[in-house]
Amino acid sequence: MNRRLLTTAGALLATGSLLLGACSSDDNDAGKAKSDNGEQTATKLNTKLASQVVDNYAEGVFASYSASVESAKSLSTALKAFTASPSDVTLAAAKDAWVAGRTDYLPTEAFRFYDGPIDEPEDGPEGRINAWPMDEAYVDYVTGPDGVEWVGIINDTATYPEITTDVLVEANERDGEENISTGWHAIEFLLWGQDMSEDGPGNRPVTDYTTAQNADRRATYLNLLGDLLVSDLESVATQWAPDADNYRASFVSDTNTAVSHMFRGVGALTVGELSGERIAVAVETQDQEDEHSCFSDTTDNDIVGDITGIKAVLDGQFPGGVSGPGLAELIKDVDSDTATKLLASVGSNLDLAENLPAAFDVLLLNDTAPLDAIVDGLTEQGKLIASGAKKLGIEVDTGV
Repeated sequence: MNRRLLTTAGALLATGSLLLGACSSDDNDAGKAKSDNGEQTATKLNTKLASQVVDNYAEGVFASYSASVESAKSLSTALKAFTASPSDVTLAAAKDAWVAGRTDYLPTEAFRFYDGPIDEPEDGPEGRINAWPMDEAYVDYVTGPDGVEWVGIINDTATYPEITTDVLVEANERDGEENISTGWHAIEFLLWGQDMSEDGPGNRPVTDYTTAQNADRRATYLNLLGDLLVSDLESVATQWAPDADNYRASFVSDTNTAVSHMFRGVGALTVGELSGERIAVAVETQDQEDEHSCFSDTTDNDIVGDITGIKAVLDGQFPGGVSGPGLAELIKDVDSDTATKLLASVGSNLDLAENLPAAFDVLLLNDTAPLDAIVDGLTEQGKLIASGAKKLGIEVDTGV
């Protein structure tokens, strides 16, 4: 997964077995699927409805990635404006563009975890886009106990005489998964700098891009990251475009597998990634370095974005006015009570995330109860996702 993934509490959902057998042509006929232990289990997939759910999902995924591409382009433009004329105003605008871009990107994480275009094992760009946590010293100077240490790719002119896109891509996760050199969080670090405050974000000075050591290399690095982010997101969006010979065409052609992938995506994000790796681990360590967006202190937004994406897959309501049946409608077809409880759980968790009483890092050090409540809520949400899938003959091992 190109990150420190699924450790301790995050191991709650490692992979999930999501094999679904072929259904007959009847709208609500029962097929057969194999579970983890090889036993045959009945499936109850309304094939007509399932096809509608899959088609709506594919259109929603394309709309979501398209929105992310556009906001990434706006970010890239803002980065260039900032480095061309560094000031408090242009830096603030670049930061605002980063936050806006994250708002569009985070919901797309619900479309991961089944080896699709974003995280295809061989060449999926997810590791370049959103890998974390990152070792700041791998990229730029840091302030340690003995003062400023001029380290990282930006300041190592001997190893990296020229900063190019190829250099940054090749360096990403080289010799260690925290050696992150590209993506959202590398951009975040180059805008905010180290977070040295217990109750606020980093405070990188504008002079880092004017009079500080290697200011020109820092600017080049930042602009290349913006362009690379756009390029990587475009490559994913293209694979979900309609009426093309691409991943989407294959995805919608196999409704059974597509539905299982959808369950896997929302199940893995709910339990293993969001609840476990991004919240529970940080609560356990009470270390601000385990905060997802630790430089900008916008982890609250990350949680909201991820749950928003999960909700879209379940209720079928996506950006750009894309609307249709979601996974919850399939569950409702066999068990309306589970579907109702699942949608209520997602809504409750979204409400908790949107109304945290303080920033994530402040809660880590002072009162983790609101974060514990989200973890508990997501755990229940994961159980309901697994239960709903099982009622359709799809085995999702959430580990809870």
